[in-house]
Amino acid sequence: MTERYQLAMNRILLISLAFLAPLMVASSAQAAGASFYLSPTTGSFFVGSTFDVSIFVNTGGENVNAVEVNLKFDPAKLQIASPTAGKSFIQVWVSQPTFSNTKGTMSFIGGVPSPGINTTSGLVSTITFRAIAPGETSVLFLETSKILRNDAQGTNIATSAARGVYTLLIPPPEGPKVFSSTHPDQNKWYKNNNPTFSWEKEEGVTDFSYSISQDPTEAPDNKSEGDHTSVSFSEIEDGTWYFHVKAKKNEVWGGTSHYLAQIDNTPPAAFTPIVEPSAKTTEKQPLVSFVTTDALSGIDYYQIKYIDITPERKAEETGFFTEASSPYKLPPLEKGDYLVVVRAYDVAGNWQEGNVKIQIFPAGIFFTRSGIQFGAFLFPWWAMILVLIIIILLLIIYLWRRHKLLIKKQRYTILGMEKRLEEHKGKYEMKPEDADIKGL
Repeated sequence: MTERYQLAMNRILLISLAFLAPLMVASSAQAAGASFYLSPTTGSFFVGSTFDVSIFVNTGGENVNAVEVNLKFDPAKLQIASPTAGKSFIQVWVSQPTFSNTKGTMSFIGGVPSPGINTTSGLVSTITFRAIAPGETSVLFLETSKILRNDAQGTNIATSAARGVYTLLIPPPEGPKVFSSTHPDQNKWYKNNNPTFSWEKEEGVTDFSYSISQDPTEAPDNKSEGDHTSVSFSEIEDGTWYFHVKAKKNEVWGGTSHYLAQIDNTPPAAFTPIVEPSAKTTEKQPLVSFVTTDALSGIDYYQIKYIDITPERKAEETGFFTEASSPYKLPPLEKGDYLVVVRAYDVAGNWQEGNVKIQIFPAGIFFTRSGIQFGAFLFPWWAMILVLIIIILLLIIYLWRRHKLLIKKQRYTILGMEKRLEEHKGKYEMKPEDADIKGL
């Protein structure tokens, strides 16, 4: 009986699972939500070349009828050559594709008439990028990107968006092999703005033509610059520069070689560190926060040190700068004045200095040469004397006015008494006829 019961229960369970399985799968697909992704997600491309990145949508088993795409990319490494290319399931452009190669942004809104589209790999659009500087870079979706379900509310069901990561490389030389003693690594930034370039000379080469510009694909003209194999430039402006050179052999100009020099001779932006809880505090280990930006090579690291500038003590530095990150907790400090100095270094080695003064006060009430100290608040002696003088003057004024009021009150009292005496005097004074009556 027990075995039959167990077999029956197992059959019921299997039937239930078979019935619920489609619902569970549908629920799982719905819970997964819709998503964006890019194709290719990775890749290596030469600077100066173009490559396509396609935007796909996975609707997660839902019918969707609109998408809003907002992309972000590094404008120092990529530029959009064409915002849309190729096929797309979009049938109505609500907002035409717009982009900015200065801000590194692109956005558009497109839709599909009802009942919409249900797909795992719907091609939204294809963007053509141009690689303009070497290094690793990303193309990513901003949080404002949306995938709208085909319902009355236009519910946003986007739950994820995968970024694309791309490696941009210096193209191999087509002409003479170029090297630089001042800027030896083409992937690094240098603060030296006087670059020197040298190149090899093959047998039979009679002339060279070269130029320097910010165009990675520029080719020098066919005018000879001579047969020397080195050139220096001075006071080059900050930015990404390319040295181009080609050789003439057997009266024929050959291919062009390109050499990248990244120059950043400008320090990071000015900044002032912030002290927490405040620059005047009883906290012996205050926090120092600092942040700044750099327009070209970017911030690399920060260094910090502090100097004891208390008047009663000789100014004393803690030693060398030490590398630090924000916020930085200072070591325990004694009562006194300190100057905190923070240096921000960019990748090229330029630095900007910011400083802030800190006053550490003992907790409680103390009498000092300058006045009475209430924690971080100082009540100076001159203010104390001024307050006492004001109190004395107010007391004098109060007593004087009180004295005047008392005199005035006494005067009214005397006048009242005199008036009453006059009244009583007339009432009780003996008249002549009263004297005759009494025989007086």
